[in-house]
Amino acid sequence: MDKLINETRVILIGGSSHAGKSTLGLALAAKLGWSYRSTDKLARHPGRPWVGADRKAIPEHVAEYYRELSVEALFLDVLSHYEKNVLSIVEVIVRSHASDLSAECLVLEGSALWPEFVANLVDALGVKAIWLTASNQLFQNRIKRESNFCNVRKDEKHLIQKFLDRTLFYDKHMREEVKRLGFMCIDVESVSTADGLLKKCMELMEAS
Repeated sequence: MDKLINETRVILIGGSSHAGKSTLGLALAAKLGWSYRSTDKLARHPGRPWVGADRKAIPEHVAEYYRELSVEALFLDVLSHYEKNVLSIVEVIVRSHASDLSAECLVLEGSALWPEFVANLVDALGVKAIWLTASNQLFQNRIKRESNFCNVRKDEKHLIQKFLDRTLFYDKHMREEVKRLGFMCIDVESVSTADGLLKKCMELMEAS
């Protein structure tokens, strides 16, 4: 762990929705005593198409977004959003923490950390990155459980299924990009606990 702390100032954690990025990010930040941020808070985009814990209804523009676009179009649109609206903010945040020794070290996680978009940041001194992936079944189980899929109307099921399909499409292409660029990736199902995922992440980063 000393090697990781001494040589690294920023850790990026990427992956699709429901891969476990925030769980790992928060645990890693707590373990290292670093600050934590999520890219989800940096720019607005149509959110998850189901009623959340706040019980607020699905906004019509969100429902229409998932209803009208194909899965591939949803994927391309969210990547465009990340590139146009989030990437420049991410670059400023990462470079400021990496270059300013008086700034806190940072764990930054989010789906906006698309491998190709942040490749130039990962090559920079003091920045490491890792991406999380999982089986289609795990994504399906997590998303359907959180969205209460089994108990919603047919039209709502259609929206949730579109979100799920986009998630799987994102994960497939993300894994291809991670492999092409030679980055680190963890299958979250290769470990049985959150602590195990944290340990594996730290071991990979210390060895890189």
